[in-house]
Amino acid sequence: MSQQTRRFSIVAVVFLAAGSLIGGLLSDGVQADPQRVEDQFWTFGEVLALIEEEYVGETDSKELVEDAIVGMLRTLDPHSNYLNEETFGEMRDEQRGKFHGLGIQITKRGSDKPLTIIAPIEETPAWRAGLRSGDIISQIEGEPTIDLTVTQAVRLLKGDKGTEVTITIDRPGMDESFDVTIERDEIPIDSIRLAYMINSDVGLIRISNFTSTTADELDAAAERLLAQGMKNLILDLRGNPGGLLEQAVRVTERFIDEDKLVVYTRGRISGSDQDYVSKRGVSRIEIPLIVLVDRSSASASEIVSGAVQDHDRGLVVGENTFGKGLVQRVIPLRGGGAVAVTTAKYYTPSGRLIQRDYTDLEEYYLNRAADQEKAAGIGDLIDPSGKPTMVPDELAEDDREIFYTASGRKVYGGGGIRPDYMVKAKTMPKVLLQLDRENLLFDYAVLYNNSHPDLEKGFAVDQKATDGFLAFVKERGFAGSAEEMLEHNDVIALRLHAQIARVKWDAVEQFRILHRADPQIQRALQLFGEAAKLARLNEYANPQADADALHARLFDRVN
Repeated sequence: MSQQTRRFSIVAVVFLAAGSLIGGLLSDGVQADPQRVEDQFWTFGEVLALIEEEYVGETDSKELVEDAIVGMLRTLDPHSNYLNEETFGEMRDEQRGKFHGLGIQITKRGSDKPLTIIAPIEETPAWRAGLRSGDIISQIEGEPTIDLTVTQAVRLLKGDKGTEVTITIDRPGMDESFDVTIERDEIPIDSIRLAYMINSDVGLIRISNFTSTTADELDAAAERLLAQGMKNLILDLRGNPGGLLEQAVRVTERFIDEDKLVVYTRGRISGSDQDYVSKRGVSRIEIPLIVLVDRSSASASEIVSGAVQDHDRGLVVGENTFGKGLVQRVIPLRGGGAVAVTTAKYYTPSGRLIQRDYTDLEEYYLNRAADQEKAAGIGDLIDPSGKPTMVPDELAEDDREIFYTASGRKVYGGGGIRPDYMVKAKTMPKVLLQLDRENLLFDYAVLYNNSHPDLEKGFAVDQKATDGFLAFVKERGFAGSAEEMLEHNDVIALRLHAQIARVKWDAVEQFRILHRADPQIQRALQLFGEAAKLARLNEYANPQADADALHARLFDRVN
């Protein structure tokens, strides 16, 4: 590296430092010591230039700077992060609730496994082109996909609206592959893909994340289920990692009265102190409510469940939530990426900060990673008997700060939202995890549907189908224990039944089957009488007095 290039690296970094200083001076934020910050940037620039000039191997300045930014942000908290241009673009697509592509859900169960279509999304280009569950995408534009990750494949399949992409399909049951050329179009990213009646008067709506369209999707789903006779609602937030704060507030507004506090944030910079209050004129859902949560319910999910609990609007059932009480501001950068910086903490209406301790980052993410390993979706972690299992909270009540709901019930701060009824989902058997990793349930469901074209809803998985599956996994060289397969035969049969329904119809039919053995849903169905009494009790409270009392508590807590 030349001395001129080396000097340029230092000058570039110092220029950035000056820009940062000017931004700080012109803003209302906290002022920094200009000399101290400039010295630090000079040091960083000098180290970068020395690495480029002296390091034994080839270096990439852009990668070095990005890695340095990532490392710096990691020292702050788990949720401050650097987003490169591609990641930032994907995040904006998700938050907008749409992108341009084909409209397929794809998976790859291992580095040596094929790129497989889970399902086409209805009324999308892939669906209109006749792609099916189980189809293997062996090539994209003539290039093999076997070495691609799912993320890499998605980036190749996405593109500008109106452009075309040619994919090669290997379809089970067909001897030859075939090409399909599909024109990309706008694809909605629905945050509500499950909304159905569990029985004659109980509806279930599952929100998978919070995007710019979530509240509108909730309105449409609720209207549809109310027309079908829904008198009680299960709002399923299990596995929901969060999303837009504004949408969490709008969703909560559907369930609590106007002018009530939903959530509030407190930080040290201008504009970070905000009180979010439910608006007037919102179409409210006033039937008895139960909210389902688990360890992967985070952020916006905790705002909704915390407000429902604090205002006694309904009951929260399931497992302790993740415990993310930090609010990030995403700031675009000139280079096309962005920085997500934690600017505030949020509190539930009763004054609870539910952020979990993050001094040990490995421990912080451990329970969520374990949940993702155990299962993906409702009903995957089931008790074969269908009976709910009551468990104590992970933290003793004495270790958690006590707060009170509008009616005086105890609730707890720190470490997430503690449900009103703790119902633990049972860990999925190891053999079922192995079957999932090797995609064997899905692959057999595809073959089963191909050989049973006249399958109708309400079908049963008989012994012949189960025996066929056992023969299939043996033929595929499955290394799982035969004894474990026999021991967990009922659970495997249930999952097989549900997977066949998913491939034949959709996720709704899959989960109609799974919810029958889901202990958290089964417990929720027993609690609507109590949820209704709680909501009626809250009706007699004085809304303005409640609001005044809440704000008084908040003022005492924050100041």
